[in-house]
Amino acid sequence: MPTLRYDVLGIGNAIVDVLARADDAFLAKQGMNKGGMALIDGPRAEAIYEAMGPAVEISGGSAANTIVGVASLGARGAFVGKVKDDEFGRTFAHDIRAAGVEFATPPASTGPATARCYIMVTPDGERTMNTFLGAAQDLHPNDIDADAIAAAHITYLEGYLWDPPHAKEAFLKAAKIAHGAGRRVALTLSDAFCVDRYRAEFLDLIRNGTVDIVFANERELHSLYETADFDTAVNAIRTDARLAAVTRSEKGCLVVTREQTDAVRAEPIEKIVDATGAGDLFAAGFLVGIARGLDQRNCARLGAIAAAEVIQHMGARPETSLKELANAAGFSL
Repeated sequence: MPTLRYDVLGIGNAIVDVLARADDAFLAKQGMNKGGMALIDGPRAEAIYEAMGPAVEISGGSAANTIVGVASLGARGAFVGKVKDDEFGRTFAHDIRAAGVEFATPPASTGPATARCYIMVTPDGERTMNTFLGAAQDLHPNDIDADAIAAAHITYLEGYLWDPPHAKEAFLKAAKIAHGAGRRVALTLSDAFCVDRYRAEFLDLIRNGTVDIVFANERELHSLYETADFDTAVNAIRTDARLAAVTRSEKGCLVVTREQTDAVRAEPIEKIVDATGAGDLFAAGFLVGIARGLDQRNCARLGAIAAAEVIQHMGARPETSLKELANAAGFSL
C-alpha cells in the first residue's frame, strides 16, 4: 500500500461564493427554489448579480469547504478542482492553500471563467444557490493524480460533480484508483435537486460499492428513495450502503450501517446565521474521525461540532480553529 500522505482528498467544483442576504419575496421574484441549487449560464449569473444586494465574496465549493474543514481540524487535506487563470481563480487557489490544503490542479488558460455560486441567505439562515460552473466543468480525468489518490486515506467526492460529463469520468477514475490502493471512497449527495437529476446513477454507485460512505440530509434521502416517509428511506439506505450519515439539522444525525442505526444529537448553538456549508463541515468532522480511527458515534460528534461552528456566521468555511473546539469537547486531535 502506498505511503499515506493525506487523511482526506476531495474532488469537486472549485467555486467562489458570492453571498447576499435576501427575503422570500426576492427568491419568488427571481424564480428561485428556496433551499435548492440551480445551474445557470453566464447571462443569468450577471442578471442575478445585478439584482442582489450587497455581497461578500468567499471561496467555496462543497468538497473544497469540506477539505478546508479537514485542515482546520488539524488533519492533512488535498483538493482537486479546476479554475481558470483569472482573478477569481487566483483568489480560490490562494484561499485554499492559505487554509493549509494542498491544491495542485493546473488552472485553465483558456475557456470559461472560474465558477461562481450566487447564494441568497434568507433570515431563517436557509441558503438558495445559483451556480455558474464555468471552468469547473473542465475538470478532466487527466487532472486526477493516481499517486495522490492512492496516498489518501479517504477520497471524498461531491454529487455536484455528476453535472459536468468529464468530471463524472474523473470521479469514477479516482474511485477505482482509491479502491485499487485499498483506500475508502466517500460521496455526498450534495442537493435534493442534484439527486433528482441523477437518482438512478447515485443508487448504482452506492449499491455496486463504488462508494463506501454516503452523506445525505433528510431532503436528499427522501429524494433518493422517492418517499416522504423517513423510516422507509433510512431502511432503504441501510440495505444499499455500507455506511451512511444522515444529517437532520437541529435534530442531529443518524449513523446507519447494515447492523445498526445510531442517533447523535446536534451541538447547541446560540443563533443560526447562515446554513451554507453545514453539511460540508459535518462531513469534514466525520471523515477526520474515520481517518483517526474513532468509533462512528464520535465521528458524528466531531461532525456536529464542525457544522455548529460554520452555521453561526456567514460563509461556508470555519472562522474558528475546529481543532481547538474539538479538543475543548474532549477529543485529542
